[in-house]
Amino acid sequence: MFRSYAETPPKGWNSWDSFGASVTEEEVLGNAEVMAKSLKDYGWEYIVVDIQWYEPLADSCAYHPFIELRQDEYSRLIPAENRFPSSRGGLGFKPLADAVHAMGLKFGIHTMRGIPRQAVHGNSPILGTQKTARDIADTNSICPWNTDMYGVDNTKDGAQAYYDSLLALYASWGVDFLKVDDIADSKLYGTHSGEIELIRKVIDSCGRPMVLSLSPEPAPIERGTFFQRNANMWRLTDDLWDNWEQLYDMFGRCGKWSAFVGAGTWPDCDMLPLGHIGARTVADGSEARLTRFTKEEQRSLMTLWSIFRSPLLFGGDLRKLDDWTRSLLTEPYLIDAHQNGRDAREVYRKEELVIWVSESDTRKYVACFNLSDEPARLPEVAGEWLQSIGGEMHEVWANRTVSVAEAQTTFLAAHGVALFVTR
Repeated sequence: MFRSYAETPPKGWNSWDSFGASVTEEEVLGNAEVMAKSLKDYGWEYIVVDIQWYEPLADSCAYHPFIELRQDEYSRLIPAENRFPSSRGGLGFKPLADAVHAMGLKFGIHTMRGIPRQAVHGNSPILGTQKTARDIADTNSICPWNTDMYGVDNTKDGAQAYYDSLLALYASWGVDFLKVDDIADSKLYGTHSGEIELIRKVIDSCGRPMVLSLSPEPAPIERGTFFQRNANMWRLTDDLWDNWEQLYDMFGRCGKWSAFVGAGTWPDCDMLPLGHIGARTVADGSEARLTRFTKEEQRSLMTLWSIFRSPLLFGGDLRKLDDWTRSLLTEPYLIDAHQNGRDAREVYRKEELVIWVSESDTRKYVACFNLSDEPARLPEVAGEWLQSIGGEMHEVWANRTVSVAEAQTTFLAAHGVALFVTR
């Protein structure tokens, strides 16, 4: 059952926020080494190579339109050898995946839905069928922001064989996590249900468990049960960056989607743009920076993502991991809420004050958020939820033990959070 591939929400690192489309093997291994040494014991395990690992000249978040990509003889994209030298000789990502696995971690890649345009234009063959790339392509189904692919018409003879061969290749490399893009909700075409169902079927029969993550855009909530049936993760937003407006917006999205959270199926708030990011989000590296989120905003982000139980994919360069950011990623109470929580839900929202509650086998959680630009007192209604904890409780971010009465006098910083837990 595919849900067993991600019984708890996945945690890992993704290359996009730091390196855009241009990450290299050296950078992937460097980040994996830090995760293995410093974060693996806290449940962080996936190392995910994001978009355009098959593009030899990639240098930033910007895509080079209609550039020649690395491709094998069966219409399947393969790693660019200049960026991933261990892939030479037709080995693909297997040597890199083996190195990541040897560290006790899991390996993931990004892919675009569909079949390469250059394969269609060259009418290249598909393994396991007499049909060709041109036979299965839907040339009217194109990504509005990237020129690499045409869609696959899942009703065409040969479509199944193409995805069979593609997922067989990924399985042979040792892929544990597959992020498929331009599929959860396209600006032009909505949810690509046919291709999602085809990919789900092939993953289930390819012989290797893979977490299936669908991107991007705000996935339509009316398709929530469809996503639960077919994916382990699906994105609730377009790319999330380090600005308050997007973080503020996520509170509304989480409130609506909490009913769809469950073992193996995780609505995805997107990556954590924390720590050192932006090293190559533009070609000259001028965007390299520490996250623009304030410390209060970082605590609010980590608390919301954890209590809601979103997947956690860190976007910063782990080789530059600072003590502050590491403390956010290894906070024991957040780990418990994220991995073991249940029945998480928003129970109060008035103006800019929001309360979420959750519980695990050992603790109850009450998270009080202040979304306004000014400090604010804890809302009076918080008292009834604090009473459910009872007696003394621990306030995580202030690192203090308080009674219910003391907790009710708490002031919340602008954009900040107080997280109360059973002591």
